[in-house]
Amino acid sequence: MIIWLASYPKSGNTWVRLFLDSLLNTELNKIDLNNIKITQFPLRKNFDGLNINIDNIEEFVSNCIVAQEKINLDNSVKIFKTHNAFWKAGHYAFTDENNTQGVIYIVRDPRNVITSLKNHYSQNDDEAFNMMINDKAIIGSKKDKTEKNLPTVLSSWSNHYNSWKKMNKNYLLIKYENLLNNTYEEFSKITVYMNNHFGLNLKKKEIEEAIENCNFENLKKLENEQGFNESAKDKSGNPKKFFFLGPKNKWENILNKTTKEKLEKIFKKEMLELGYL
Repeated sequence: MIIWLASYPKSGNTWVRLFLDSLLNTELNKIDLNNIKITQFPLRKNFDGLNINIDNIEEFVSNCIVAQEKINLDNSVKIFKTHNAFWKAGHYAFTDENNTQGVIYIVRDPRNVITSLKNHYSQNDDEAFNMMINDKAIIGSKKDKTEKNLPTVLSSWSNHYNSWKKMNKNYLLIKYENLLNNTYEEFSKITVYMNNHFGLNLKKKEIEEAIENCNFENLKKLENEQGFNESAKDKSGNPKKFFFLGPKNKWENILNKTTKEKLEKIFKKEMLELGYL
């Protein structure tokens, strides 16, 4: 059964994943950015043996649950990162309760998401804004046949957030802002969740050390030393810094007034619900 670390892109998923990787899978005080044990779904290998064209969006959509059923044949609990919305298309869906143990959904103020998207995807304000409001947004290049590149059915920022609320099975909402401002308390919630689902008994010291391992300045230093195979490329094909602004990404200092007001108008319902307005 799968525990999903689900989020819209640039919302803190990698931070939580590295925290859990440090807590569950690695020696304390040691993180290898290019060997994170908690991987993503989907990967191309997940669809091996299904005899389909996985780059075709229709075949991808109709086989996600089939691939998960294959993964779950071992009857163990595992964690996967995903940026897919919890979409449904006709008789098909991204996942279901038969294959899901639970979901940790990480959400971030869309006014800060957009500034990170601009850097990650080399977009201007309008391009990033149009991506965030696009109900039919799908990312992933058909030209890129690497293991991690597959269609990601994203939809809009609001649809993404609202879709995962419909997964009632062991749903835990984590706000990126709380990870920044109440770091120990918020990561402790995640640790309790892991303890419950993996039968662990992780202690305060272990939580504190994992948090320290994954603080932004340490991750930034590691990226400078090791590189990071999940970083995006600029328009010249050179790696861009993944750990770019972190806590310094404050929309109040970066985002132009017009884009701010458009985001607040379109996402007003969700932003009020989450306490962002």
